[in-house]
Amino acid sequence: MAGAMGQRLPELIAQYEVPGAALAYLHEGELHEFAAGTLNAATGVEATPDALYQIGSVTKVWTATLLMRLIERGRLTLDTTVAEVLPEFKVADAEVTKAVTIRHLLSHTSGIDGDLFLDTGRGDDCVEKYVEACADLTQNHPLGGTQSYCNAGFVIAGRVVERLTGERWDDALRKEIVEPLGLTHTLTLPEDVLRFRAAMGHVDGGAPAPVWGLMRSAGPAGLICARPADVVAFAGAHLRTTGEGGLLDDPRAMWEPQIDIPNPHTLGRQWGIGWILDEWDGQRVISHGGNTIGQHAMLWAVPGTGTIVCVTANGGHSNPFTRALATELFAELDGLTVPPLPQPPDQDPDVDADRYTGVYERVGARITVSMRDGRPWLRYEATGALAALQKEPEECELVPVDDVTFVCRMGGSPDWASVVFYELPDGSPYVHMGARATPKTG
Repeated sequence: MAGAMGQRLPELIAQYEVPGAALAYLHEGELHEFAAGTLNAATGVEATPDALYQIGSVTKVWTATLLMRLIERGRLTLDTTVAEVLPEFKVADAEVTKAVTIRHLLSHTSGIDGDLFLDTGRGDDCVEKYVEACADLTQNHPLGGTQSYCNAGFVIAGRVVERLTGERWDDALRKEIVEPLGLTHTLTLPEDVLRFRAAMGHVDGGAPAPVWGLMRSAGPAGLICARPADVVAFAGAHLRTTGEGGLLDDPRAMWEPQIDIPNPHTLGRQWGIGWILDEWDGQRVISHGGNTIGQHAMLWAVPGTGTIVCVTANGGHSNPFTRALATELFAELDGLTVPPLPQPPDQDPDVDADRYTGVYERVGARITVSMRDGRPWLRYEATGALAALQKEPEECELVPVDDVTFVCRMGGSPDWASVVFYELPDGSPYVHMGARATPKTG
């Protein structure tokens, strides 16, 4: 497969209109690296295996690992409240302010409506200032009530790291993970990334993105830049104990399921501590993905076989691209079937879609479900600060798969996206898509 991938990777990036990509995988103890395409369509700089890509939210596993190292040293527990470490911490709900724990943050179960992308400057206090700005964040579900992706929760977690270590998050990351693992191509600040080849994101049909990266305050949630081989080495450390050269005495503690994902068709079935958890053909799989401005990364590890794969891309239909690559690669390396995405059935099931019509809203997004000629349609609007990133609201027909699951195609993607309607134990109606839970408001 190693030889074939040198030819297959260029074919896949052409198929999915990806300007450039890099791949590293560890199989049977041997590391393989590949790259194809360009890092920047405007300059034509060649993609190489050692170029740095923004790995986005894969960073969250690194931040979770920092906290787990502190937990193993007895500095706190998963059930320590945030307020115990950060007495100044506050969100809009007074009870959540008092009760939200590290476990809630690292498993996306806090309910804090956390798509807050706020530039608090370039100073070393940027994470501290961001956490201060969380005081107005409301809940999109009750504490521990379901799973909904929360970027703010991981910035708050990064601030906990800063308070307990006395270091800024970037320095704690370097001292606790990057240097011990000997990672030479893992950085967080653009002035350091500039010393290496670095990918530029691409948007709007292949144009270079209007800005290179996210604001520094997003660091603990998504600011690492790395080559895929370094990300593979990081994941490899999670398959070993500290006595074996790993990062944790008990890395399996991060694989313990914390909550079922209401929409299990996109990322995986459950969330652990930092990691997304799934099972393919009876094999446990731990993974995480990340997206920034025109850049995308995916990381998968199969503890039972020791195979680890990281792929990065800088635009195009990057999610379908990484899924297609993983499907081929894991079948060849481990004989594993990546679970296929739900597809429209040959015949529509008898589903009362009308009961799902209405408006669903959280900070940053408004989702409207309506009926048109007897068929359900979904309209997605970015709101607030995120509205600037979406030119026009997106609309698509919802095709029923079963009583609660629908699929649609958005943004010209060749893949079908899954949408799941469900209720909390108290009967509150929600829709789950894009890893986020959104309550029905009207």
